[in-house]
Amino acid sequence: MTVFKRPARASRKLALLLSAGLGLSAVTTAAHAADAPAATAPAALPKADFGTWGFDLAGRDTAAIPGDNFFKYANGTYLDKLTIPSDMTSYGPFNALAELSRERVQTILNELSEHPVKHPETIEEKLGTYYASFMDEKSIEKKGTKPLKGDLKTILETKDATAFAALSGAAFSSFATSPFSLGINPDSKDPTKYAINIDQDGLGLPDRDYYLKPEFAEKKAAYQAYITKALTLVKWPEPAQAAAAIVAFETQLATAHWARADLRDPQKTYNPMTVADLTKAAPGFDWLTWLTAAGLPKDGLENRTVIVGEPSAITAEAAILAKADISLLQAWQVFHTVSSASTYLPDAFVQARFEFSKALSGQPALPARWKRGVQATSSAMGMALGKVYVERYFPAENRTAMQKLTGDLKNAFRIRLQHNTWMSKPTREAALRKLENFEVQVGYPNKWRDYSGLAVTKGDVYGNAKNGIAFEWAYWLAHIDKPVDRDEWGMTPQTVNAYNNPVFVQVVFPAAILQPPFFNAKADPAINYGAIGGVIGHEMTHSFDDEGRQYDEHGRLRDWWTKADAARFQKQADRLGAQYDAFEVLPGVHVNGKLTMGENIADLGGLTLALDAYHASLNGQPAPVIDGLTGDQRVFLGWAQVWREKLRDDTVKQLVVTDPHSPPQARVNIPMHNIDAWYKAWGVKPGESLYLKPQDRAKIW
Repeated sequence: MTVFKRPARASRKLALLLSAGLGLSAVTTAAHAADAPAATAPAALPKADFGTWGFDLAGRDTAAIPGDNFFKYANGTYLDKLTIPSDMTSYGPFNALAELSRERVQTILNELSEHPVKHPETIEEKLGTYYASFMDEKSIEKKGTKPLKGDLKTILETKDATAFAALSGAAFSSFATSPFSLGINPDSKDPTKYAINIDQDGLGLPDRDYYLKPEFAEKKAAYQAYITKALTLVKWPEPAQAAAAIVAFETQLATAHWARADLRDPQKTYNPMTVADLTKAAPGFDWLTWLTAAGLPKDGLENRTVIVGEPSAITAEAAILAKADISLLQAWQVFHTVSSASTYLPDAFVQARFEFSKALSGQPALPARWKRGVQATSSAMGMALGKVYVERYFPAENRTAMQKLTGDLKNAFRIRLQHNTWMSKPTREAALRKLENFEVQVGYPNKWRDYSGLAVTKGDVYGNAKNGIAFEWAYWLAHIDKPVDRDEWGMTPQTVNAYNNPVFVQVVFPAAILQPPFFNAKADPAINYGAIGGVIGHEMTHSFDDEGRQYDEHGRLRDWWTKADAARFQKQADRLGAQYDAFEVLPGVHVNGKLTMGENIADLGGLTLALDAYHASLNGQPAPVIDGLTGDQRVFLGWAQVWREKLRDDTVKQLVVTDPHSPPQARVNIPMHNIDAWYKAWGVKPGESLYLKPQDRAKIW
């Protein structure tokens, strides 16, 4: 679902879109990092060798038994030799391709930034000037905290609750923050029009659990230390005392927040009410002032409908704000403004934020400054960079090949639905109608964004970034009361990922993911079916997972299932979820089967469909054997290869709380041991660790 994304934060509605995305949401500090000592990848980083037919045979651990640990069998030797680059929290195919994408964008920006102009007009001039200004470290250090002064002055002039509401509303156009998120998205129950969504927000740590669970006490302490440092840098009085008060305040907010797994229920989080009703339901906060300051039209505002995601949390947050001392709220705003802007400030600010990020994720080194410059420029003008990226780096034949593959997977899904045994006829027919309405977009959007209204000034790093935030928010405000634009993308073409947009009944595959090992024009078809075919099937299956299935063939949130069908579906989903709950990713650290349910169903469905599509592509002929491996074996290896990722322990601990995707080993082993053909392909026998009795295997799609 396409939504506005605030810097360094995301609304719940954005999470819905990204939870339907393919990739592991790896923790990154790139957006807040800077000049790094020894920040480049180590020379010893093993290079993937996809051989003559698309699979890295040398990367296997052939001493491992496939039926005990297929992830280790397929990837073990490669991962044993792998050292995660010091400026990353994980490393695998997503990271490798993201690095390649960054390098390509850097090449573009290096060329465009050779001759920055004072007041650029063309998009090429804006991109080049923005990047060149960011890379001018000496000027940033010379200016010091001067760029911050105006924003800090505004915060200090905030003397009462009404002024705080106004400041928080205006935050969507600045580096400041808000205790509530605000988004403009297609309405889940009428995707032809836009809705205004209000959700819980206001936390600086990754999740409510970081405030409330004792196992995160060390991370919470690191956060408080960071707040103290940030406030010290701007000479805030008694910074340590203010930091303690801010953490206590956010802990109150966290107590009110809904758990992340509950946010996956689209019915539970769809609560329409007028602004007047919201004011009554959540007294203590000046909603009209907040919404007006955010830029919503004043006329008829009280009667305008908004969709509230977490009503009890919003009410509780408003009550907490009503009791909060204004000096605390000032300090809270100052800290978050400084933190959000740290990327564009002198090195002392960047180092302070990175020390906190390192404490959270375990990442030992900062990324190189050019990487940070690429990220900053992409944040401001991502689609403009995407247009140049596609022109240079995306072959037309890749788009054609993907369109054929998506057709193959769609045909496989159609056959699966037609022969589904647990679905009643009315629900099956509705599911088939939904499948037929699938829209697939590949590589790049049908139309490009216009950045002519974005102001960029040579040397004004802070102002350029702030203008980019304001420009993006104004872009989304302009959607209010207009028909929904179905060509809007939620990712840039240079993003290594893919996603399913439930309200558009649409799957999207950006250009940057269509490279080895995901898509390899030189690979054996079985590898491509297992890799990119599994990706395609994964995204299609999202329309029929526990969340996506609640949207009908037109993308409307409504119950189109019979109760009996829903119960049968849930029985299989619960069986699958229990397998993930039991998966121990680190000693004492388990996957959250409820949080990851949608991705887990999509992984199982994607791999199942990929295998079906490969079989259909053989047209009744036997599959060739290559290097002693059958066609089915190569499909499973193709899937396993795209998940051969290594993560830092602290990163794993963060992701099991925040990420709707399961860890890589689970994404390989658990789907496979639910697929009957995997047992035959690898001769898996009772007694091996991954063996499941046939009656215990989850069968959904």
